[in-house]
Amino acid sequence: MQPLHERYVVDEQGKPVAVLLDIEVFQQLLEALEELEAIRAYDEAKASGEAPLPLEQAIEAIERAHS
Repeated sequence: MQPLHERYVVDEQGKPVAVLLDIEVFQQLLEALEELEAIRAYDEAKASGEAPLPLEQAIEAIERAHS
């Protein structure tokens, strides 16, 4: 990941209210967050003790739920 060179947006009292990042750094942070969410979902599924569901059955169940 690129080093952070954040810049702050401050209000009238000088209190930081936002941060500016280079778009590449922002995209890297989003990708890392998505990866972390996938890892957490995997860990939760594994800890649930439920039997794994074949992909085809999972897709069918999702499609039935959204129709």
